Amino acid sequence: MSQQLIIFDTTLRDGEQSPGASMTKDEKLRIARQLERLRVDVIEAGFAASSNGDFEAVKAIADAVRESTICSLARANDRDISRAAEALKGAARSRIHTFIATSELHMEKKLRMTREQVLEQAIQAVRFARNLTDDVEFSPEDGYRSDPEFLAQVVEAVIKAGARTINIPDTVGYAIPELYGNFIKTLRERVPNSDQAIWSVHCHNDLGMAVANSLAGVQIGGARQIECTINGLGERAGNCSLEEVVMAVKTRRDYFGLDLNIDATQIVPASRMVSQTTGFVVQPNKAVVGANAFAHASGIHQDGVLKARDTYEIMRAEDVGWAANKIVLGKLSGRNAFKQRLQELGISLESEAEVNAAFVRFKDLADRKNEIFDEDILALVMDESVTTEHEHYRLVALSQRSETGERPHAQVVFAAGDVEHRTESEGNGPVDAVLKAIESAAQSGVEMLLYSVNAITSGSTESQGEVTVRLQLAGRVVNGVGADPDIVVASAKAYLSALNKLHSKIERVAAQG
Repeated sequence: MSQQLIIFDTTLRDGEQSPGASMTKDEKLRIARQLERLRVDVIEAGFAASSNGDFEAVKAIADAVRESTICSLARANDRDISRAAEALKGAARSRIHTFIATSELHMEKKLRMTREQVLEQAIQAVRFARNLTDDVEFSPEDGYRSDPEFLAQVVEAVIKAGARTINIPDTVGYAIPELYGNFIKTLRERVPNSDQAIWSVHCHNDLGMAVANSLAGVQIGGARQIECTINGLGERAGNCSLEEVVMAVKTRRDYFGLDLNIDATQIVPASRMVSQTTGFVVQPNKAVVGANAFAHASGIHQDGVLKARDTYEIMRAEDVGWAANKIVLGKLSGRNAFKQRLQELGISLESEAEVNAAFVRFKDLADRKNEIFDEDILALVMDESVTTEHEHYRLVALSQRSETGERPHAQVVFAAGDVEHRTESEGNGPVDAVLKAIESAAQSGVEMLLYSVNAITSGSTESQGEVTVRLQLAGRVVNGVGADPDIVVASAKAYLSALNKLHSKIERVAAQG
């Protein structure tokens, strides 16, 4: 059996299903380039048939990324599969990932199909996809809760039809490691042609065991592909976390004995890029990529680490990229140095005008902040004023007054389309006053679900503040992210960013996996 473990990253597809985590084409492309630097084997770039925006994102990634296999999800029908194939035309290596539910619950309640109909549709979908690409993956949705006998029948048939990867998802996070591992093992033993496909696991984290279940699927079950996301991003409690799986396999190679293509030094940069793009802040005590992952507060721990690092550290911080945020630029840096750093970070702006706009903002930031880190540059480029798309809402100017014993007051000037609004309001604090001022003119009627502030870089009050605002309107949830050394300004940017996403009418078809 192959000792190579394939890392299949679905941050841009399943990760994006987190409420509010939707990304633009440019944001997806930026993350895909970082995943390529991370040397991810397969990048599931999206669900091409779900919307025109997702189709364009998959196409852009397929055209730009050369080192990783680019994959698109598709339901088990000709239209979805054709759309996926069309989006993937420019890829150096492409994969179509088709799926249909196989559990009794899903077949009866969601699909309203018989076992025979599901089996036939799965076979036809794989055959059709195989005519369009040599690399076809099949997933029986809610596979872990499916009848093993029927599931084995479906898997045998789709392998015969041409599927080269068989993914068994724990769609609702119901699995327990030992049980899931043995489920995969038994299923592989039941399927006569199981050796003709690579087996894959895709686990959700509803019970907090997605990583453990995935590793059990590999070690007990014999799977050789793990489907995962950066930071464990995903709907509900999230997906299996890429960084945790990778470092578990690398750190405990004595147990797993598996090889990986991953460049682990790119893990932290990838984590930060996904966090800044989606507005999903990484908890400080998150394994591998949390701010406290390599911090030692206990006196006895600090003493041990100073004497010998391996007393309390099983991994080195620099091995996963924690040394990667060195100061790179300052206010005396020129345009060429800035442009080169953008390229090194995988940021590709469409025109010289956009580079110039980003550089002007960089110089403005450098005048206000002595030390510019990679994270600052990422935040700056992701700022709404540098994006290629014309934003409906744009911040023009802001002033606010806050004094002990007095109620804070804010004046805001912002544009909504071609109309400029000048508005003011009082609030319980300066941020509250600013957001109330914006809303008094925008009249959006949104409900705020989340407001959070995070320092982009640690160790100084000069750090840019990164604000995430989550808004809900008519059942639609979006995240807005804004960055600025002034957190009040960052808050205004984040609120307007969220309003812009709500103003966009992009509709997607949801997909479980």
